[in-house]
Amino acid sequence: MDENPHNMFYGAPAIIHKLAKDLRQRETKAEKILWSFLSNRKLNVKFRRQHPISQFIVDFYCHELKLVVEADGEIHYQKEQREYDEMRDEHLKNFGLHLIRFNNSEILKFSELVINRIQKEIQQLKDV
Repeated sequence: MDENPHNMFYGAPAIIHKLAKDLRQRETKAEKILWSFLSNRKLNVKFRRQHPISQFIVDFYCHELKLVVEADGEIHYQKEQREYDEMRDEHLKNFGLHLIRFNNSEILKFSELVINRIQKEIQQLKDV
């Protein structure tokens, strides 16, 4: 797969890179838990956290598999945010990316199930 760093950002401008760097400094508890499972190739693929893609910042991204994993907090239950997320997801899918979303309570209460779901998605994408 293409590991060219210029391609993995899909044209993200410098301001988005700066915002992503700032977000890495203030991750949520759910993001910390997910990162503890995704970092250092623990699932045999490289994930990046708070990764710029186009005008967006995704929570976790595996460029090798074009897999985005999102950890959604309470705000994602609001109608306006759901509509924004749908638009954003469609935009990301237009790049050929695959997305998985989990809400923070799933991650906090059922982290093993969440990780199993991510592992299953990784395997399916590797088998393609």
